[in-house]
Amino acid sequence: MSPTRPGLPAQPNSADVIVVGAGLAGLVATAELVDAGKRVLLVEQEPAASLGGQAWWSFGGLFLVDSPEQRRMGVKDSLELARQDWFASAGFDRAEDYWPTRWAEAYLNFAAGDKRSWLKERGVSFFPVVGWAERGGYTALQHGNSVPRFHIVWGTGPAIVEPFIARVRDGVRAGLVTALHRHQVDELLLDDGTVVGVRGSLLAQSSAGRGQPSSREQVGEFELRASAVIVTSGGIGGNHDLVRAQWPARLGPAPTRLLSGVPAHVDGRMLAITGAAGARLINGDRMWHYTEGIVNWDPVWARHGIRILPGPSSLWLDATGKRLPAPLFPGFDTLGTMEHLLKTGYEHSWFVLTQKIIEKEFALSGSEQNPDLTGKDLRLLAKRVTPGAPGPVEAFKAKGEDFVVADTLHQLIAGMQQRSPEVRIDAARVEREVLARDRELDNDFSKDAQINAIRQARHYRGDKLIRVASPHELLDRQNGPLIAVKLHLLTRKSLGGIETDLSARALGADGQPVPGLYAAGEASGFGGGGMHGYRSLEGTFLGGCLFTGRTAGRAVAAAL
Repeated sequence: MSPTRPGLPAQPNSADVIVVGAGLAGLVATAELVDAGKRVLLVEQEPAASLGGQAWWSFGGLFLVDSPEQRRMGVKDSLELARQDWFASAGFDRAEDYWPTRWAEAYLNFAAGDKRSWLKERGVSFFPVVGWAERGGYTALQHGNSVPRFHIVWGTGPAIVEPFIARVRDGVRAGLVTALHRHQVDELLLDDGTVVGVRGSLLAQSSAGRGQPSSREQVGEFELRASAVIVTSGGIGGNHDLVRAQWPARLGPAPTRLLSGVPAHVDGRMLAITGAAGARLINGDRMWHYTEGIVNWDPVWARHGIRILPGPSSLWLDATGKRLPAPLFPGFDTLGTMEHLLKTGYEHSWFVLTQKIIEKEFALSGSEQNPDLTGKDLRLLAKRVTPGAPGPVEAFKAKGEDFVVADTLHQLIAGMQQRSPEVRIDAARVEREVLARDRELDNDFSKDAQINAIRQARHYRGDKLIRVASPHELLDRQNGPLIAVKLHLLTRKSLGGIETDLSARALGADGQPVPGLYAAGEASGFGGGGMHGYRSLEGTFLGGCLFTGRTAGRAVAAAL
């Protein structure tokens, strides 16, 4: 059936390439195909308002190696050091890791090579201070970034998406691209084992805004054909049932309550559809979620959560008030912390901090939570180095259901207990933890690993300038009031997916390419079916979409 609606002009039902999914990877692949003069049908189940997918909502962090920004901040990085960190974190240990390992090597070369210049050519620039995410805190051959590598795009997520949207729109004007929104793919078409197109349901038009849930009412059918299909449909983070079904036992029991760090349309449905066409899905039990989620007081989608991007100073307590062990400090080991917390039998935890800490160390993930960076507003940005927390952080402190503010520790603990009546907080334990931690600040040396880590972090100019508060006693009223934040588990990324070779060709169970089928972005585990292995070094999800989308677009263009 032709993909038309009454009153609209007929759309083509064939092209050189079909790209399924209009997120970052799909846009990049389409842009590359436009550059090669190929005709593309860009198929997307969501309304045009959500063009760009999850990337638009992102903080815009990119993993770069030995960049000018790093060097200006006094950071000495190298491809060898980045490879050491990546493979120590990934922990590749399966036969299925052959292609993920090769993609990891290729991506590291990209991050240390032309990634930055390629983006600069497209108008992408970077905030000068490089962030230090996933600090690890273990030995040199264990998880973590040895140096700061988290480069924030000036303009955050929208700025990384914009040049590729612009190129796709150039393709539309040139008659090379047809964007088909509200087209939900239900099946990949096969002809003697070769993927030759897609079939699916036309969805009713929707006025839903970006990220908002849209109708799944079906008003027709469509069938499209092409010489190649690229699947760039994303992961499973918005489908909590699927997240729980694939939850790895190594992280503890599957959570009963999750916040969503991605819109509901990140549903994973195309993975099974692609698997039914013969593609091999691998590493589905590898996933990346956060422990520092807070309920969004102004939600866009259901169960909408925001992640705190914390500096290292907040005291981290489990649900009962017991301090987390070293090196499970804020910003050090995401999955290690999740594993520890779930094995306590509870799914939430607490930050205890001061006003001084929240002002300097709290950032919120998301383009919409960072109007200064997203809007490229220098005057607003300057407030980050003046007293007071950023406006969105203060709004959460005032309106968010997970925040407790008090003048005394006893009042703070009472407020924490009110927000978690189902779990008895050991008030005496919390008080001992706080007092013991504060005593360690009487000298310039300490046995407290977190305090030592804070002091070490401030040797880095970027952290000292805008990211890490000077060490101080939590009970020092000059730095108050006291603040507690209840933290929830927040879904984010799939680290596994469609197995692909280095040309982004989807592979079948026999290890051979499925003719006509390619995959990129999160649907391919950001490369090969899981180039991160078990753990991410952060700033690598957007980068994985860029790299795999570019690779897929160029490979298909060369093959046609």
